[in-house]
Amino acid sequence: MSLPLQNDPSRATLLDYLRMARFDHVTKHVFMLPGIALAWLLRGAPEQGFVPALLLGLGAAFCIASANYVMNEWLDRSADIHHPEKSHRTAIRKRVCPRRVQGLYLALLMAGLGLAAMLGAAYTAVCAVFALAGIVYNVEPLRSKDIVYVDVLSEAFNNAIRLTLGWLIVDPGSVPPASLLLAFWSGGAFLMNSKRLAEYRDIVKEIGRDKLILYRRSFATYDETKLSVANFVYALSCGFFLAIFFIKYRIEYILLFPFVIALFAQYHASALRPNSLARKPELLYRSAPVMALSAATALVFLFATFVDIPLLERLTDAHFIELPAYGR
Repeated sequence: MSLPLQNDPSRATLLDYLRMARFDHVTKHVFMLPGIALAWLLRGAPEQGFVPALLLGLGAAFCIASANYVMNEWLDRSADIHHPEKSHRTAIRKRVCPRRVQGLYLALLMAGLGLAAMLGAAYTAVCAVFALAGIVYNVEPLRSKDIVYVDVLSEAFNNAIRLTLGWLIVDPGSVPPASLLLAFWSGGAFLMNSKRLAEYRDIVKEIGRDKLILYRRSFATYDETKLSVANFVYALSCGFFLAIFFIKYRIEYILLFPFVIALFAQYHASALRPNSLARKPELLYRSAPVMALSAATALVFLFATFVDIPLLERLTDAHFIELPAYGR
């Protein structure tokens, strides 16, 4: 398919190709940190060599994610031309050599799997799933990003993958509990769906719904109501699975709930504002309210980790409020 590029576009430089790898999206790997912390707390301190393992693990995840971004930009170039911001990406504005794009993708993929192999079979397998998830999301005939609701769930699956990679750096002999994986998957779905909600509200006003559908087919079905309801479902699902995890593994973590609720509320409100940062999750560190709530949540997490509150144990037992005899 021919693309409506600028007249006589310049040839892509090495820096342009590297921009396709979106190294500035490294902030998304923050979701590995909860996996590292919880594995350390629940499974015990790692054996010697944690720092080298951490560097190798982060490097592997970084390379696999960047390989997925290269593939995404190349395969989406005919759709991104209709997006007011993504239309400025290298694959659209420059003359790009397909072989060099393929070479960059394979180099990043092999580098990521090579680093992962140094951490063992389990880490390599999860990194391979990370790479496969990128293929499912981007490549025909699967291309899950074009299927309504499945697009959000398949993209959010990367959150559960990152959590698992962080966990395996500390304890390569186990994976996170299912309740925690499902909580992170649901939470990731909330983030990705909020991104679509913010895009829908902004871009429809800017260029119209018909043009937005040309950018992403799933928007032919989505509307503001459906996206808002989906956010509600994903937030509730995350809270449900978090509650299971808290009750089973450390009841003191129940103290985190008010802060988690506040984070979800703040993020949803942000998605409803014009030019929301929710459209670019990698830049959320620029949102003072989100960062303040995240810091407060981290502090409560530390408190709940190291301070036992026996009274909370009663929440896991069945109790009935008995009425006095005259109330019968």
